[in-house]
Amino acid sequence: MIGVNESARFTRQHGAVASRLTGIATSLFFERPVLLADAADPKSSHEGRTIVIERSDTASIALVGKGGHLTYSDPGHETTIAALVAMLCANGGPVAADPVSLAVIALADRLAQTDIPVLIHGPTGTGKEVLSKFIHQRSARADQPFIAVNCAAIPETMLEALLFGHEKGAFTGANATGEGFFRAADGGTLLLDEIAEMPLSLQAKLLRALQEGEVVPIGATTPVKVDVRVIACANRDLPGEVAAGRFREDLFYRLNVFPMTLAPLAERTGDIAPLAFAMILRHRTKGQAIPWLSEAALATLKAHKWPGNVRELENVIRRALLLSSGKDSIANEHIVFDTPVRSVAAQERAEPQTQAPVYQGVYEVPPSGARRLSKIVRESEANAIMQTLDACNGRRAEAAKQLGISERTLRYRLASFREAGIAVGGAR
Repeated sequence: MIGVNESARFTRQHGAVASRLTGIATSLFFERPVLLADAADPKSSHEGRTIVIERSDTASIALVGKGGHLTYSDPGHETTIAALVAMLCANGGPVAADPVSLAVIALADRLAQTDIPVLIHGPTGTGKEVLSKFIHQRSARADQPFIAVNCAAIPETMLEALLFGHEKGAFTGANATGEGFFRAADGGTLLLDEIAEMPLSLQAKLLRALQEGEVVPIGATTPVKVDVRVIACANRDLPGEVAAGRFREDLFYRLNVFPMTLAPLAERTGDIAPLAFAMILRHRTKGQAIPWLSEAALATLKAHKWPGNVRELENVIRRALLLSSGKDSIANEHIVFDTPVRSVAAQERAEPQTQAPVYQGVYEVPPSGARRLSKIVRESEANAIMQTLDACNGRRAEAAKQLGISERTLRYRLASFREAGIAVGGAR
C-alpha cells in the first residue's frame, strides 16, 4: 500500500482489517510513511509515525504523538475501517473511503503534476477548497504560497484591487501600494472560489492574466509578470451561466481545461464514517478520552440528506462531542441535525401556523427572551430574502429587483448566509 507499511504480526493478526484497507489506502496520500503495528510488537520496532492496532471487546481510539492506538471489536464494522482511515489522514489531506471520492483524489494527484488550470464543480460545503489545497501540496509549487479568495464574499468595488493590486493614490483611500492576490501568490497557487460570482468586467482581466501571465494593477500602465497556477471552484452550473450571459464563454473554456466534480455528501455515503471520525479527532477536547462513534449513530448519519454537505456534518459532530462529553461513545441521542432557515412563506405552506416561526439554529429561543438586535436583524433579512426568492422561483435577478438591491448585493448576502451556516438551498 502506498505510504502504509505493515508489521508481519499486524498482517497475521489483523488480516481482515488489512484486506479491507488495501483498496482505500492505495488512493490516499500521506506526508510521511505510516507503520501499522500489532499491540504485541515491541516498541523498538516502531519507526516514525506508527498506529498500533489491537482487538478487544470494546472499541476505542487514541492519538499518541503523530501516531495513535486503535482498538476494535469487529473487523467487519464500518466504524473500524473508518476510524483507521481518519487516523491515517490525521495530519491533513482529503479524507475519503467512497470509491467515487477515491477516484477524484487519485485524479487530483495526477493533475497536481501539471500546471494546467483546474475547474472544480460541486455544491457548497463539499470540500472543494480541501481538494484544491491537496492539488497544491502535491505539486512542485508546494513550498510556495497557496491563497484562497472567495469571489462572492468580497464587495465588487474592492475585488479588482484585491485581485490585481493597485498603485498608491489610484483611488480614494489608497494610501499605499497593494500587491494584490495574484502577485502575493506568485510562484504558487491561487484559488478563486465561487468564480461564478465574479463581475463580467473583472472576468476580462482574469482572462488576460491567465492567457498572458501578467496583471495590470489599478493606476498602473505597465503589466507585471506573475507565475500563478489558478484553481477555480463553482457551486453553480457554469455552462448555464454562460448561456445566460452572466459568465464569459472564453473564460469558461480557458478554465475548463480539466473539470472535476465533487458530488454532494448524500451521494457518497462511504465518506460519512471516515469524515465523522476525522472531525471527532479534530475537535476532540484535549486531555479527555476520545469517544467512539456507535453503529447506531453512524446509521442515523448515513440516513440524513445532508443539504449542508461536509460543513453540516462538521456542525453535527461538534455538537455530538459536546452532548456526549464524559461518555465512551457518541450514541444516537447525541446526533442533532441543523435546522435549515426557511422563508416564512415556505414554512406556512408546509405547516400552517398562527404566528411566524423564529429560527435559532438547532435550539429554538423564545422570541420574548433577551436577544441581540444584530441577530434579530440578520434573521429578518435572511427570511425576507429567501421568501422573495421562493416567490420568484429562485430567479435572482427578479428577486433583487423586488428587494430593491442589485443582483451582486443579493449574491453577497447569500454568500454571507452560507458562511454563517444558514442553509439557502442549491437553487439559490
